[in-house]
Amino acid sequence: MEVFAQQIVNGLSIGSIYAVFAIGCTLIFGVLNIINLAQGAFLMIGACVGLEAARFGLPLPVTLLVAAFGGGLLGVLSEQFMFRPLRKAGGHRWMGLVASLALARLLVGVAQEIFGTEVQAYPRSSMSAIIWQIGGVRIQALQLFIIAAAVVLMLLFAFILQRTSLGRAIRTVAFSEDVARIVGVRVESATLVTFFIAGALAGAAGLLLGVLFNVVSPFMGDSALVKGLTVMILGGLGNIPGAVAGGFLLGLLEVFSVAYVSSAFRDAIGFGLIFLILLVKPTGLFSGFEERRA
Repeated sequence: MEVFAQQIVNGLSIGSIYAVFAIGCTLIFGVLNIINLAQGAFLMIGACVGLEAARFGLPLPVTLLVAAFGGGLLGVLSEQFMFRPLRKAGGHRWMGLVASLALARLLVGVAQEIFGTEVQAYPRSSMSAIIWQIGGVRIQALQLFIIAAAVVLMLLFAFILQRTSLGRAIRTVAFSEDVARIVGVRVESATLVTFFIAGALAGAAGLLLGVLFNVVSPFMGDSALVKGLTVMILGGLGNIPGAVAGGFLLGLLEVFSVAYVSSAFRDAIGFGLIFLILLVKPTGLFSGFEERRA
């Protein structure tokens, strides 16, 4: 029972990070109907920028904001100088997919030149030393911070999307760009903000992931992207609540696979179970954006 409870804590901490990252991927797909393969690179850059901020002695909440801003800035630049010109040129959405893959490889190369190719670790945080032992279950203050930070980010995102005029504009653009223009929504501005939010979520997820495992690498975005896309598909394409549920589910599946089977099968078991779920319900845990459009 203690092992089970411990894995619940571990799964929630990593699952919350997956959920934050997957929300950004889902948001881009929901608004523009494209998959941005550069999101993983945004996550990696966020982790690297956060690492540099931490080395300046900034507290963890501040480094989280710095990482989020770094990812958001990359999101804005990618929309301004890559996705928007492609749309104006009449390019098919698959051209955006290929372009985002090229951008991801470019950012990995830039990160290698600036931050180096070595795997690096964050400066030891005071939170890492705070551990509570509750009935045989070890709970780190760092884990609680990660879960709390992820929940705050998700709630803030939900508030913006559901309760603000900006959120209504984004949802209108997601429904139809033509309708959005008719009702006076500035589509280009709404799209730009969408990319900033998605990039910021990726950057924040990169910081949280790097702090949780104490590892930062130019290549950390590759595996994160695969898991983010998996969560997005698992929860239902374009469905935000589905991305949240899928993120937590994947995190729990991973840690239970390690605890009860073997760490060597961590990804195989997790993705195998997801494959079975999709066989039963191909649209994911929730109805996706494509269904609502139809």
